[in-house]
Amino acid sequence: MALHIIKLCVGAESVEDLQDWITRRLAARKAAGKAPEQHHTTRMAPKRRDEVLDGGSLYWVIKGNVQVRQRLLDLRPVVDGEGISRCDFILEPQLHLTNWQPRRPFQGWRYLTAEDAPADLGSDTGAEAMPAELRRELASLGLL
Repeated sequence: MALHIIKLCVGAESVEDLQDWITRRLAARKAAGKAPEQHHTTRMAPKRRDEVLDGGSLYWVIKGNVQVRQRLLDLRPVVDGEGISRCDFILEPQLHLTNWQPRRPFQGWRYLTAEDAPADLGSDTGAEAMPAELRRELASLGLL
């Protein structure tokens, strides 16, 4: 069974904001002649690598709620410009909206079991086309 990771999406105001950031970063990498892949660098590497890469996703907490996930494709050790070991999470650039799940702030990332992960937002609800504020209100009422 897949093991997921959860992390705060610092700086993003909404899922749309995160999508814009991803699009800009991929375009910049392509313009620089680099592979157009999305990565997110973290300080610590997951010790449970095989479980995470067995279908795991990175769940993003935006404005106090898990709202979206990205499939994890690889975990790569890297060394930054100061010689410090880091880990690049290689992510599928496609975002998958999830049911909103409130989360308190925390530092770094945490493991998230499949049982505790919010389900993907069903396309039958039409919620993916709703504005973020409306999704937030419906989630606060327990309707989404």
